[in-house]
Amino acid sequence: MKRFLTATAALALTSGMAAAEYNLTILHTNDFHDRFEPISKYDGPCSAEDNAEGKCFGGVARMVTAIEAARERAGENHLLLDAGDWFQGSLFYTRYKGDMAAEFMSKLDYDVMAVGNHEFDDGPDGLADFVAQVDFPVLSANIDVSGVEGLEGEIEKSTVLEVGGEKIGIVSVLAEDTPETSSPGAEVIFSPAADAAQAEIDALTEDGVNKIILLTHIGLAGDKRLAEELTGVDLIVGGHSHTLLSNSEERAEGAYPTMVNDVPIVQAYAYSKYLGELNVTFDDAGEVTAISGDPILLDASVEEDQAAVDLVAERAAPLEELRQKVVAETSETIEGSRDICRAQECAMGNLVSDAMLDRVKDQGIDVAISNAGGLRASIDAGEVTMGEVLTVLPFQNTLSTFQISGATLIEALENGVSQLEDGAGRFPQVAGMSYTFDPKAEPGSRISDVMVGGQPIDPEKTYGAVSNNYVRNGGDGYAMFKDAENAYDFGPDLADVTAEYLAKNGSYKPYTDGRIKMK
Repeated sequence: MKRFLTATAALALTSGMAAAEYNLTILHTNDFHDRFEPISKYDGPCSAEDNAEGKCFGGVARMVTAIEAARERAGENHLLLDAGDWFQGSLFYTRYKGDMAAEFMSKLDYDVMAVGNHEFDDGPDGLADFVAQVDFPVLSANIDVSGVEGLEGEIEKSTVLEVGGEKIGIVSVLAEDTPETSSPGAEVIFSPAADAAQAEIDALTEDGVNKIILLTHIGLAGDKRLAEELTGVDLIVGGHSHTLLSNSEERAEGAYPTMVNDVPIVQAYAYSKYLGELNVTFDDAGEVTAISGDPILLDASVEEDQAAVDLVAERAAPLEELRQKVVAETSETIEGSRDICRAQECAMGNLVSDAMLDRVKDQGIDVAISNAGGLRASIDAGEVTMGEVLTVLPFQNTLSTFQISGATLIEALENGVSQLEDGAGRFPQVAGMSYTFDPKAEPGSRISDVMVGGQPIDPEKTYGAVSNNYVRNGGDGYAMFKDAENAYDFGPDLADVTAEYLAKNGSYKPYTDGRIKMK
């Protein structure tokens, strides 16, 4: 394992010695998810009015400005890396698939990109269309695409770049459960990430490359495991878990870099909100002797590049047509008012919960839980447009699947009805289950008669659940979900799932069926 030295230790070690140093600035992004326009503090759409008032973050126009400034600070020795998942997450993807990502990543002049799981959301063909449009390497060492038309020979396991006269090796790996979270198809063969990464690192080392970066899309926990298992890695630049590592942000999940087994690990949240900027010093032997940096928050202080603003606006124009697209019709109003949905079973709660469960029921998922606060409107009788669905579900939340015990599920329901008096958004709309609550009882003891799949809930049994990523990560008081087993928070957009469910049903009849009862 290569040694990592703090700047102080490195200074002491090299004092009085003549040693050539090589400095490299690594700029990095991950999990962009088609947030070409600025985002709100909740990572969802941010209005033009709020953006003008300085309340928005990110967007590709701020990325242009920030990356240009960072390159000027870095001088000649710099790389711009992406750790995957530019695809999926807004109407831009619905309209343009990977074409817009290819267009803007090329304009930003990325050096290397890792394949993310959502790059397969439209199957191997979707990824093939993207890689055909870009000139930079797109990497993944633990997938075999040799039998996939359009991808054969296009996805490399690693690449070597010459920067400032030095060779930099970059190896990438992808989450092994991608077949469960996206649509790579049977012809894309996955292998263990650690084995694939080590083989490629060894090959680069044998070729004389002594500076090796692992560019991953496996999440922070996976990066930590790789740091423990692998040898010959100088640095891990990660994605997939949407983790903020920072030395200055209070909500960061760890330091920037986070050190594991003397390997520095960095990640820069998601959705274009931050640009990672890491400064690394190597000695002649390729050992890291100093490292510093922090993600840059792309807030209103970062000016938007006007050419990028104009181009995004041009690409956004056809989305208005998409927002007017009729996806279904409903025989009656689908009731989604907050006064009703935050206090009792409501038709909109049933629709959204049913849609979620229907989408993932073949993945061993038993129940769905929707927070009523995520339902923002009703839909009138008649034609249902995509714009109406987006008004109901405006937050760009994604489907989250996970496993919990029956006891935890009961605890979650208790949380959901704990603030009825305040009309709190945590009220649980559900599918695949039913329950009774007593509003007069003390909070924490209001739930009874919980049934799952028509059977009384077993507190000791493990159940598969689906919710949105906000709830799964503890939003609206659902902290009991934060440590759930086998959690995956980055499924398809909830609005898309609901629209597709409505379309599948054609003419939808809203209903309530007594799945939530009040004593």
